[in-house]
Amino acid sequence: MKRAPGRGWPSTVIGVVLLALMLFPVYWMVNASLQPAGTTLRGGWFPLPPDLSGYVTALRDQGRNLVTSLVVALGSVALSLGLAAPAAYALARFRLRGTNVLLFGILITQMVPGIVVANALYSAYNDLGLLNSYLGLILADSTAGVPFAIIILRSFMQSIPREIIEAARVDGAGGLRVFRSVVLPLSTNALITAGVFTFLFAWSDFLFALTLTTTQAVRPITLGIYQYIGAHTNQWNAIMATAVLASVPAAVLLVIAQRHVAAGATGGDIK
Repeated sequence: MKRAPGRGWPSTVIGVVLLALMLFPVYWMVNASLQPAGTTLRGGWFPLPPDLSGYVTALRDQGRNLVTSLVVALGSVALSLGLAAPAAYALARFRLRGTNVLLFGILITQMVPGIVVANALYSAYNDLGLLNSYLGLILADSTAGVPFAIIILRSFMQSIPREIIEAARVDGAGGLRVFRSVVLPLSTNALITAGVFTFLFAWSDFLFALTLTTTQAVRPITLGIYQYIGAHTNQWNAIMATAVLASVPAAVLLVIAQRHVAAGATGGDIK
């Protein structure tokens, strides 16, 4: 049955309105970042002429925090995938006793409130000297990245036809060679998906940053913005410019990896 002409326009209008409502905060953030200092609440709908002084101030005050977040997020991705990939392969391919119990435990870890983990880590970090360190934040953020990556990667690796792995073994490849040269290349979409979400977990983390850092030596951008607001309430253009700069890496990453994320999230078909 053919749809009558014009019958779907109400849904289109509703979709456009909802999209505009969701994107309005982003538009206002960019607009406010280009306004002169102290005029955000009285600024117009368009920053004419645009004022870049907010970005100059943001880069001067928050540039180091942006670099800190980037180092922590990339470190968390590397650690999470390095641990999750072999674990997921073992859970997907080997008949291990207690696999279901282990998977249930991994799921349970995703339900533990972050403040509970942060408080427990603070005591341990204080004894180990990991407070105010890149390694400490990377390990903390990986507590969320590793379980999620295992779930994503295991689901994908289970879909790899066993015949491909058996063919590699017939050709003389050992277990490690099969994992490195066959399984990982076939799991590219799942690896990118897990890596992207792990990066976003670490990049947007505030709780661990607030709990496990007490000095300015290692301060992620989320904590920098939080403390920036209290110190510069008359410089909203700089605050919004910092927010824009903090949003750019995540947005760029999602745009670049969206095709792989879509394939990885749906399991991916191996032909």
